[in-house]
Amino acid sequence: MRVVICGVAGLTVLSGCASLPDTSTPEAIGTIARIPPSQNQPEPVPGREPDLLVRDFLKASTDPVERHRAARQFLTPATSQKWDDAASATIIDKVDVLPESRTADRATYLIRANRTGSLQPGGTYQAEEGTFESRVSLVRADGDWRIDELPAGVIMDRSQFLNSYQRKSLHFLDPAGTSTVPDPRWISATREQLAAELIGLLIQGPSPTLAPAVRNELGEGISIRGPITKADGRTNSVGVGLGGIRADFAGAAGLDRQSRELLAAQVVWTLANAEISGPYVLLADGKPLDGRYADGWTTADVAALNPVAGDSADTGLHAVSDGVLVDVTDTGTVPAPGYFGTVNNMRTAALSRDGSYVAAVVDTGRQSAANALMIGSYGGGAFPVAEGGAVTRPTWAADDGSAWAVIDGSRVVQAVRDRETGQVSLNEVDASAINALGTITEMRLSRDGVRAALIVDGKVYVAVVVPQQRGGPALSAPMLVAVGLGSPAVSLDWSTSETLVVARATPDTPVAMVAVDGSRFDTLPGRNLTAPVSSVDASAMIEYVADARAVFQLNNSDPETDRYWREVPGLSGRRAVPVLPG
Repeated sequence: MRVVICGVAGLTVLSGCASLPDTSTPEAIGTIARIPPSQNQPEPVPGREPDLLVRDFLKASTDPVERHRAARQFLTPATSQKWDDAASATIIDKVDVLPESRTADRATYLIRANRTGSLQPGGTYQAEEGTFESRVSLVRADGDWRIDELPAGVIMDRSQFLNSYQRKSLHFLDPAGTSTVPDPRWISATREQLAAELIGLLIQGPSPTLAPAVRNELGEGISIRGPITKADGRTNSVGVGLGGIRADFAGAAGLDRQSRELLAAQVVWTLANAEISGPYVLLADGKPLDGRYADGWTTADVAALNPVAGDSADTGLHAVSDGVLVDVTDTGTVPAPGYFGTVNNMRTAALSRDGSYVAAVVDTGRQSAANALMIGSYGGGAFPVAEGGAVTRPTWAADDGSAWAVIDGSRVVQAVRDRETGQVSLNEVDASAINALGTITEMRLSRDGVRAALIVDGKVYVAVVVPQQRGGPALSAPMLVAVGLGSPAVSLDWSTSETLVVARATPDTPVAMVAVDGSRFDTLPGRNLTAPVSSVDASAMIEYVADARAVFQLNNSDPETDRYWREVPGLSGRRAVPVLPG
């Protein structure tokens, strides 16, 4: 459905106007050589009690080298031969090893734990919740216990998993090629293997859920020629901070200049954010990928696609206070110019990334449709584009070309602004995958525009924004990310394209940081906050929340020992809703 909304004042909504084959750990592909694994692997302790040996086995299972060679030491030879470690990789915590039966030479134990996630092929983490149960049997031979029956797949204790694997993000491209999009992966690789591992995974492509929404210039037809070396061509000690890297991409010679620049951006930002330093000497079939950077690319050469860029330093903090949009200064507030600074019936608002446009939810004063979504320019007029009994806080797309909101908990709309005419057309977003989960009470688009974070019946999900050939886009593949939230989520926002800030309905530590893949859930300090926290807005450096008393901020650059919520000076003692651009 596509409805054109003309620019008229008032609150009446108008329409009709103008494979990883033998291991569960991610591996590089093609001709990339694997460096021999570390010899520092755990071994079974002689005379170990069977329940403790099972725990040792779970710990050893986080080492994926040579098809979990370390873990296989805890199995009988026959069981080791038939154990399918690649069938699955389940991550658990709060592990209990409960005895079920035991004789002099045989024992059976029940492993019971909380299920927290699974590791998919390619290192993609999938958050999960629920109870995990599995049985293992042991036999005693020559005085020592060994496991002789166990289920297929790998079981990893969460704390050990976090110690053994590291999260690094591959970087793909948004559909327009204007931004890099992170695709987090959990990798078990040595310092020397990491660059090759990441480039191999880039060539392998994005995770299945993200693939319909991104581009990959290292896709079909691109492979690696020879080993990845240091920038000077030496093959030893390729890794972090060791003189850059040199990689030769077969099949890249046929790419045009723009595609080569995008390929370089993917590689450079993937490696740089993994703390692999440059220069990045990139070749295409033996010759420089771009003659301008024959001595190596740097992050400055691809700064336009910096995945953490985009926060506006010029617009600054605003707020909705007493129904009015205000600009927050160090000493107080100033009403925003134009329509949004003169009305007094606003509930929430969102500023475009460049600060030029505003989307707001206003109180209509009518019972039949109590709220309306207004679109307008900062300093100019505004007009309604949709209305309903409930309208969520709006959110702007990455290019500032459209504002999104949810009407009555299920209808997701996209108000698209025509840059030439100023007219706004209303698209219906296919949200059927989300509606199947429950009622939507909050939605925020990521700064790269490829993902949407949503609160559905108090739970936090991340969906992928997939363009469609006709009409509005679709929200697909919703994934639960805040496992262990404890209390219902009430508000959220993106800190970066990889991290969410979530406010939840609890008096203790009401604000938390959640990884986009659901792999991490970390509470933020609760000092100075008074429940309930009703709204959150964030940038990469600062989180703002509205609690029962006022608006508070938390600076991410503060030292951990001195990190607490401080009242925003310009909003001292005032109840308000914080508003950041983007």
